[in-house]
Amino acid sequence: MKHKGFSLVELLIVIALIGIIAAIAIPSLLATRRAANEGSAQSSLRTIFSAQITYQATYGNGQFAQTTWQLADVNLIDQYLGQGSKNEYNFTIMGWRNVAGAEAQFVAEGWPQVGYLLNGGRRVFCITEDGVMRSQQGSEQIFGEGQLRRMAPIQ
Repeated sequence: MKHKGFSLVELLIVIALIGIIAAIAIPSLLATRRAANEGSAQSSLRTIFSAQITYQATYGNGQFAQTTWQLADVNLIDQYLGQGSKNEYNFTIMGWRNVAGAEAQFVAEGWPQVGYLLNGGRRVFCITEDGVMRSQQGSEQIFGEGQLRRMAPIQ
């Protein structure tokens, strides 16, 4: 008597092997995705920095843009970044106007979106008018220019 097909035991063994392979591969995939999103966030902040320098020299009369929308309106950054969100990170700019001879300043910050904490990223990034990229572990937006400027520079 010939049997056609697979037995239940054979199917269960195949399913178990697929489960083991998935258990090994998925954490690696998530770590790779997180690293890619963090790299994208750093790149987006460098783009904001370059756009701020251009804006200050051409449109701002010595002042930096106060929002990402201002940079997007003059086509210095794309509309997605101008909306303040890209690749599972949120972005914002804190800018200060010149006062009595003080230099114009800004801080641009990127932090992971809440729903994507496990996959999106685990670090908060910022860049200032001096072009230094800083980061720290965390997942929430940091309010306060002083606290952002005290973050550790990326080596």
